[in-house]
Amino acid sequence: MHLQRALVVLDLETTGTWVEKDRIIEIAMIRLSPGGGKEFFHKRVNPQIPIPGVVSRLTGITDEDVRNAPVFKDIVKEAVEFLQDADIGGFNVEKFDMPLFERECLDAGVPFSFMGRSVFDAQKIFHVNEKRDLSAAYSFYCGKPLVGAHAAMADTEATLEVLQAQIDRYCSEEGTVVSLGKFNYREQTEFFDAERKFRWWNGELYMMFGKYARKESLRDIVRKDSGYLEWMLTKDFGEEVKELVAGALRGHFPKPPEDAGIVQP
Repeated sequence: MHLQRALVVLDLETTGTWVEKDRIIEIAMIRLSPGGGKEFFHKRVNPQIPIPGVVSRLTGITDEDVRNAPVFKDIVKEAVEFLQDADIGGFNVEKFDMPLFERECLDAGVPFSFMGRSVFDAQKIFHVNEKRDLSAAYSFYCGKPLVGAHAAMADTEATLEVLQAQIDRYCSEEGTVVSLGKFNYREQTEFFDAERKFRWWNGELYMMFGKYARKESLRDIVRKDSGYLEWMLTKDFGEEVKELVAGALRGHFPKPPEDAGIVQP
């Protein structure tokens, strides 16, 4: 790798995927210099909030593992120094790791910005250069080119073959199309409703629109401004949202799914 400027490859493990609220539990960076040198930065971090079980299973990091680890404000200056005058690399780093790191720095009282640096995001490069359409899926799962792509019947027949191949590959023991439903967990658990008006975080539902967007939990809004929720019941929201709001006004709150709000970046 021929560099004209230092490059730091960054990856964060976090309590979840909400940039505005979730917290770092592990940070790893590798710094490559133009002269060929390589430096490493690797620390676990106490997020000061519980680590959801699904995150622990995914990362292998539990609350006990970080109980005596430093909090982010204790390492923030060292982390920022490691990033000094370097371009950035990572996987999905531009949409997730970088903005979350900046927010953590701000919360720790050390404002930091990646502005002015070149960013090399391996995920973006992968998605640009490797097709992810039906033709690509057909070639991957069925081992042959899709003839007649974008003709309705050809695409329909190809999709059927892809679904059968996915059952054979991922669900061979069950052998049913229903078994493919287990791969929909991301959409089902991150948001409460199909309209994505409410999102789970740390066991609570947060409103994703209006004056309380991303700021207050539904439970807090009931206590502070029940009139706003009563107003919602008179407006054009879906029945799922209205049932949630009506129940909350009566003091009934749904129990979060085990992996609520957790999506692998």
